[in-house]
Amino acid sequence: MKRLLENKVALVTGGGSGIGRAAALAFAEAGAKVVISGRREKEGFETVGLIKKAGGQGTFLQSDVSKEEDVQRLVAETVAIYGHLDVAFNNAGIEGEVGKPTHEQSLANYRAVMDTNVLGVLLAMKLEIAEMLKNGGGAIVNNASVGGLVGLPGASVYIASKHAVLGLTKTAALEYGKQGIRVNAVSPGGIETPMLDRFTGGKGSDAFNQFVGMQPIGRFGRPEEIAEAVVWLASDKASLVTGQSLTADGGWTAQ
Repeated sequence: MKRLLENKVALVTGGGSGIGRAAALAFAEAGAKVVISGRREKEGFETVGLIKKAGGQGTFLQSDVSKEEDVQRLVAETVAIYGHLDVAFNNAGIEGEVGKPTHEQSLANYRAVMDTNVLGVLLAMKLEIAEMLKNGGGAIVNNASVGGLVGLPGASVYIASKHAVLGLTKTAALEYGKQGIRVNAVSPGGIETPMLDRFTGGKGSDAFNQFVGMQPIGRFGRPEEIAEAVVWLASDKASLVTGQSLTADGGWTAQ
């Protein structure tokens, strides 16, 4: 990948695995200094180790995006370490309880999913934007989902959360466009991650095979493919793109 983010400072929430880890590695490859955050220390430090092994610069800061004090500390420490903040990928998210119809969804599940997927994105943007305004601009990418574009039986709370992420993205893009801050979302389809395994029961399960059969390209995506899209959205190559959702689903929503 060309060094599209040379000398930029990038923050990735939920960077310990899956799409978040792939994006952190891609940011570093593109020339950025990367801060990875997440609740799990082991996985976060593993990501940093992979970045450094590849010759990049990275730091792990433990945080829970659903807690305002954690996000405040995360952004403040990022700036303290690297001097500024140019790019953010708000990736942290959970699927919560799936496989239950709407009338069986619990309030506890609603709160857990919304606190991470919606409040987490709102808090992150709030603090990231405040810092970017000091620097004259920046780029934010939120991880939404094809679940923000369609319905999915058995996952009403998760689906609602991802629709909300797209609403936050579009609104922030309109609010800060003239101040040099672009805000976009990436909306992945089925990607080979631990979340997909939890959704489907893993490779070899009936649900997994059924979902593979629904993919127009005949396979699920890879985290690295989403990371490529995120880097492009975060770079100056996408300078005219804001308030958009880049759908990367192998054609699934075209059906």
